Amino acid sequence: MDRSSDQSMLRRVQAESGLLAGAGYAILLQIAHPSVAQGVSDHSDFTSRPLDRLRGTLFYLYGTALGTDEERARVRAIVHAMHRKVRGPGYDALDPELLLWVGATLYRSGERLHELVIGEFASGEREAFLREASVYATALGLPEEAWPSTPEEFEAYWERSLANLDVGPVARELANGVFRPRNRLLWPLTCAQRFLTGGLLPNELRRDFGIPWSAEKQRRFDRLIRVTRAVYPRIPRPVRTLPSKLYLRSMRRHGGWKAPGARRRRGARRLV
Repeated sequence: MDRSSDQSMLRRVQAESGLLAGAGYAILLQIAHPSVAQGVSDHSDFTSRPLDRLRGTLFYLYGTALGTDEERARVRAIVHAMHRKVRGPGYDALDPELLLWVGATLYRSGERLHELVIGEFASGEREAFLREASVYATALGLPEEAWPSTPEEFEAYWERSLANLDVGPVARELANGVFRPRNRLLWPLTCAQRFLTGGLLPNELRRDFGIPWSAEKQRRFDRLIRVTRAVYPRIPRPVRTLPSKLYLRSMRRHGGWKAPGARRRRGARRLV
């Protein structure tokens, strides 16, 4: 299925506002890889400007999944140009291993949130979503053939990768910045995101990141998911996808498809 088609699984999944609940989950999975964590620490200021970080990430996700062919090409060029500068001892943002891991976390986050709050994929839909979601990584520079070709291949890669993650001091400091930003007005939102992230992460990573958890918190998380699963799919789809449409419209109207450095040079420090 053409990614530009309204029937594209990638477009159908990524347009859902419910996926935003997995933002912290995807970020912590990414920085659990030591090389990603070090690169983010050295080249990104997202912990001091979390809303700009979110805006940059949504720019990338909506641009690659929902944008026109021209917009996707522009996003690819912008991100590739930014990542060419992100390198240092032990990491290179254009390393295929890191590109694959970042893309895989975005796919896994979308897949999990879809199944938790919308419903299970129908026959063939998971395969279609995985195939089209390769753009999450290829837009960063990963060769198309390096992306897992089947759900089984992806799961094998995912389990191997999880076993090799190592949450160190740099990752924990970044995570603390995500959930306790300098702007205290954001703390109610980041506290909720921390709870959701704790419920989504595997036990080992939740412990390594120091996210407090208990049987009572697990029950609260499970209740929240049950209620959301019962209510969210009944919301008309035009309402569920309205945030993504408004975001794209705003970006197009205000020149959001220009390179970040053309609008504000400091924006060039953002990473996906």
